[in-house]
Amino acid sequence: MVRKAIHILLSSATLIAGGHAFAQSPEEAADAGPGGPIIVTAARSILPANALPLTIDVIDKDALDQQIAISGSVTDAVATLTPSFSPTRQKLSGAGETLRGRSPLYAINGIPQSTPLRDGARDGFTIDGFFVDRVELIFGSNALQGIGGTGGIVNQVTVGAPKVEGLSGRVLVQGTADNDVHSDGIGGKLGGLFQYKVGDFDATIGATYEKRGVYYDGRGDRIGLNLTQGETQDSQATNIFARLGYAVSATGRIDLIASRFELKGEGDFVAVEGNRLTGQPTGAVRGTPPGDPAANRTESIALSYTDSALGGGNFVSQIFFNRSRDTFGGELAPIASFQDPSIAPVNTLFDQSQNRSRKIGAKISYERAVPGFEALTATLGFDALWDKTQQQLIATGRVWVPPAEFRSLAPFTQANLKLFDGLVRVAGGARWENVQIKIDDFHTLAQTTRTLAVNPYWGGVDVAGGKPKFDDLLINGGLIIEPWQGIRAYASYAEGYTAPDVGRITRSINQTGVDIDNYLAIEPIVSNNREVGIEVKRGPFDGSATYFWSSSDKGQLLVPGTGRNFDVQRQRIEIEGLEVNLRAQMPIEGLKLGIGYAHIQGRYDTNADDVVDTDLDGVNISPDRVNLSATYNHGPVSAILQTQYYLSRSFHADAGRPQPDQRNNFGGYTVTDASIRYQTGLGGVRLSVQNLFDTFYIDYSSDTRLPTDKLAYFAGRGRSFTLSWDYSF
Repeated sequence: MVRKAIHILLSSATLIAGGHAFAQSPEEAADAGPGGPIIVTAARSILPANALPLTIDVIDKDALDQQIAISGSVTDAVATLTPSFSPTRQKLSGAGETLRGRSPLYAINGIPQSTPLRDGARDGFTIDGFFVDRVELIFGSNALQGIGGTGGIVNQVTVGAPKVEGLSGRVLVQGTADNDVHSDGIGGKLGGLFQYKVGDFDATIGATYEKRGVYYDGRGDRIGLNLTQGETQDSQATNIFARLGYAVSATGRIDLIASRFELKGEGDFVAVEGNRLTGQPTGAVRGTPPGDPAANRTESIALSYTDSALGGGNFVSQIFFNRSRDTFGGELAPIASFQDPSIAPVNTLFDQSQNRSRKIGAKISYERAVPGFEALTATLGFDALWDKTQQQLIATGRVWVPPAEFRSLAPFTQANLKLFDGLVRVAGGARWENVQIKIDDFHTLAQTTRTLAVNPYWGGVDVAGGKPKFDDLLINGGLIIEPWQGIRAYASYAEGYTAPDVGRITRSINQTGVDIDNYLAIEPIVSNNREVGIEVKRGPFDGSATYFWSSSDKGQLLVPGTGRNFDVQRQRIEIEGLEVNLRAQMPIEGLKLGIGYAHIQGRYDTNADDVVDTDLDGVNISPDRVNLSATYNHGPVSAILQTQYYLSRSFHADAGRPQPDQRNNFGGYTVTDASIRYQTGLGGVRLSVQNLFDTFYIDYSSDTRLPTDKLAYFAGRGRSFTLSWDYSF
C-alpha cells in the first residue's frame, strides 16, 4: 500500500501542480495587513504558513458562513470541506469523528474545548459559528497546543476587534424547513453582533438563539433520536458572546473574551426501533423521554496580552477559565450500566449521567529573530493546564466516573532557520510534557462485576486511587524547499500527546486489586506523525498532495461495551493515508472548480505482539472520500454546488485473527449541497439546500457500529432548505 500511495502522490503532484488549502488558501483567508499573508495563530508562530512544515488549511468567514447555512454547525462545515475528516453523525455527540483517523483537538482562540479525563465528545458544540471569524486547521499529530490533537487541531478564531470608529455590527435572521415543510421540522435562528470603538478602547457584544426542528430523511420519515448521547435536532441553543479590548500601545493590546453557549433538547420525541435486515432506520414519534433531555453547556473567559514588537519580538500571553456541563439522556431497560438490585429491581432503575469539567490554564510565548543571526527565528514558551472532571448519575446521585484531577506543565521551544534566501527552511523544536493525574479511592457501579454468561455477582469493586505522573519529551522537525514563490515541498515529523479517556477506563474496572498508581491503561498516548507534501499556489491553481503515516504504541481504540456505551482498549495503532486537493480558477470570471480526495487505512494489534493485524472499524476511522465543488463569486452573487462521495469500505483481519463483523461494512453514499447568496442594497439574502437530490442513506457511524442495536440505526438528513438574511453595518 505504501508504494502505491507514494506513486499516486507523485503522480498527483505532477498532474495538479497544486496546494492544500482547498476550502480557502491561507493567503486569501484573512487580512493580516496590506498584501501580507495570514498568520495562523494555532501554529504558535508569526511566520507565514508557507514557512512551516505543516499541512495547514484556513476556512475564512465567507466560506464558513456558506457552509453553516447549509449544514448548521462549524463541525459540519469542517467535515464537509476536509476530505480526511470523517462524516459527522449529525448528532450532538462527535464520538468517533476523526481527522486523519485520530481525534482532533477543538479549540477556541487556542483554548482547548476537550475534557481530557472523560471525553464527552461535545467539544464541537461550544460556540455558535456566528461568532467565529475563521477556522484554522493543522493536520496530523502535534503538540503545538498541548494535550490533544493526535489527529490535528481545529482552532476557531472568534470575531476580532472593530476596525472603524463608532458603532458597527451584523444581524442575521434565518429559517429552515425539511423538504415537505412539516410543522415540527421548521427551525429558525436570530443573531446580533454589535461593536463599538472609541480611541484605544473597543467593545463587542452579541447573542444568538436557534431552534432546530426534528429532522427528516430522504424518504420523508422522521430521523430517530439518540436520547442518550444527545441531539442537535428538536433542540434550542443560545450563545452570549462579549469582547473588551484596549490598545495599551501601538503594538500592545489587552483583550478579555467571554462566551456562554448552551444547547439542550426539547424532549418532544422518543425513538422507535429500526430494522437493519429490512433497511428500516430508527425513527421517532411524539412522546416524553424519561429524565432530563440531553444538553451541553460551556462557559469560558480568557484574558490575553499581546505585543507584536516587545523587545523586537512577538509576545503572546493568555490565561483562561472554562467549565462545561454535559448532560446525557437516559433510557430505562437498555442501559444495563446503571442497574443495581440494591437500589431497585433490575430493569426498573432509571438513571442518566452528567459530565462536569472545569479547566484553568495559561499560555505564554515569545518569538523573535535571533540578534546577529536574523535568519534564525526562535520561540520560547510555557503552557499550564489544570482540569477537574467527574461523571455523575444525576437521578440517584451516584458517581460513575470518580472526580479526577489533571495537571499539565509544559515548557517548549521552536526554531526556524531560513537558508539560501528562503529556498530552504529547516524547522524543529521540543516540548517537555509533564502530566499528573489524581484520582481518589472509589467503588465502581454494581454492574461492572456482573456478566450474564460468566459472573452473576452484582456489587462493583473497590479501586485504590493514586497520583501517577507521566512525562515525555516531544520533538518535531521538518524541511521545506521552495524553489519558486508559491511552490514548495516539505517533509516533517511531529509527536502528539494526549490522555486516553480515563473516565471510560476507570468506570469499567471489574477486577479487584487495581491500583491507579500503577494501572498502565491510563498511560498517555504518544502518536508519531510523518508526512511529505507538495503544494502549489500559483496562477490559477491552488492545490496539494500529502502522504502521511502515524503510529502509537498504546493507542486508544473504542470498542462496544455495556448497552450502547463504548469502552477503551489500549492497542498499537498504525494509520497511513493520502490526501489530494486541487482548486483552479476557470476562464469565467469568479468561477472556480475543486476536487479533493482522501484515502485512509488504519490497523491495530489485537494480540499484543506489536504487529498490527486488524483493520480499524468505522468507530475509529473515516471512509475514503472524493469531494467535488464549483464556486462562483462575482459582483453581488456568490454560490456553491458541492458533492461528497463517501466510498464503500470493508473491514478485515489477517489470517488466524478474529474477523471483524461484516455487518459493519460500509456501502457508501453520495450527498450534494447547494447555496446561493445575493447582496442587495440592504444586506444579503441566501438560499441553501442540504442534500439537494433528497438522497436516502444510512449515515457512516450508524452503518459501521452496533449491528444488533435497533435504536442506533440512523438515516442521514434528507433535503432541507435554509433561507437567511444578514446585514452588516
